[in-house]
Amino acid sequence: MSTSTTGQRELGFAELRPPLSEPAAVAEADRCLECGGPYAPAPCVIACPAGVDVPRFVAEVAAGEPLAAAATIFAENLLGGTCARVCPVEVLCEGACVLHHEGRPPIAIGALQRFATDQAFAERLRPRPPAPPTGRRIAVIGAGPAGLVAAGELAARGHTVTVYDEREEPGGLVRYGIAPYRQTNEPLPDEARMLGELGVEFRLGTPIDTPARLRQLEAEADAIFLGIGMGADVDVPLPGDELPGVWESLPFIEALKTGRPPTVGRRVVVIGGGNTAIDVAREAVRLGAEVVALLYRRTEAEMPAFPHEVAGAREEGVKIVRLTAPVRFVGSEKLEGVECLRMRLGARDESGRRRPQPVPGSEHVIPADTAVKAIGQAPRSELCSWIEGLELDGGRVKVDPASGRTANPKYFAAGDAVSGGATVVEAVRGAKLAAWSIDDWLGGVR
Repeated sequence: MSTSTTGQRELGFAELRPPLSEPAAVAEADRCLECGGPYAPAPCVIACPAGVDVPRFVAEVAAGEPLAAAATIFAENLLGGTCARVCPVEVLCEGACVLHHEGRPPIAIGALQRFATDQAFAERLRPRPPAPPTGRRIAVIGAGPAGLVAAGELAARGHTVTVYDEREEPGGLVRYGIAPYRQTNEPLPDEARMLGELGVEFRLGTPIDTPARLRQLEAEADAIFLGIGMGADVDVPLPGDELPGVWESLPFIEALKTGRPPTVGRRVVVIGGGNTAIDVAREAVRLGAEVVALLYRRTEAEMPAFPHEVAGAREEGVKIVRLTAPVRFVGSEKLEGVECLRMRLGARDESGRRRPQPVPGSEHVIPADTAVKAIGQAPRSELCSWIEGLELDGGRVKVDPASGRTANPKYFAAGDAVSGGATVVEAVRGAKLAAWSIDDWLGGVR
């Protein structure tokens, strides 16, 4: 695929939430009412899946102590810098802010968290003191958010932790699959360095890709954490898939993230209704497309994307085309359009949503220079099939929700491999629970 001009690339990498200056951060933090207490936690704390003490760190920023604020954040979230950039704060901490009830804007918690953690990275703050070694060895498969957090939590408790990943850089979906207008690469290198200072060893470019390799890992480790995430885009083949200009969502975003942004042309069609589809559409706008249409086969009310993200895309010029499904991609030597059918909603399916049905005779072509299929990701079923006793539910790893333990007692899991695709901060929460459970289990068998 061809790549864009330098100007388009810079636009595509423009951040959705730019950093705050120190005066702006202090002024913003000073607006906080510091609500909550020992008997009634603040709503923002309750809303944070990672359990960060938001009023405390905001008060520390207001007092001119950003390193203390960062220590408060890292005490509960070792990926606090990443979460500051990618968390859907509108429906979490900021959505719960009591200032809404006074008709005032919520505290910019995400921006303040970024300010504090950026200061900590600049000063190379060590997040936690080292613990005495336990002599226990833990293997973490996957260097995405869940794997990184589990590794850090376990290393901080004195265990010897080795993280394996097929990629050459850590971060998983954050590094390669979250649109760069949210986060490019920073602060993942700093977060990985911080974990290394806790004692985590990284073996990147090292896939666990055979049953024999997995058996070797089982023999070497006292416990194994699965943070393998999800796999490639769901395969939904359409005639014309092979035309230049037709993309799957993950390769499209990875091209952006790795400095190879595609030339999208004037007209872009995105297929899907989730947050990844929204991200692709908004990146297409940033890459210079004049017309960006997002096709969804149901109504907007049934789109799985966050409503505030849909609204943001519309404000940037993305056209939401409802009740429309692609049939094939058309073109001679390259993509020229997407042939579609109009849909209507029929009876409810097993999920409770009304099933879309094609309207006969409604075929039409939407002109397009680029089309991106963003329909979802498939589970990583092959590795899971090698693990004795592991149970799956619809391709997702089944765990005890209170501990992250799988049906195989040596294995624990969290993140998208368990949820099927959720937020980074939900992966943080699940990884913490699993790490604590591994620590308790290993303590009981010492």
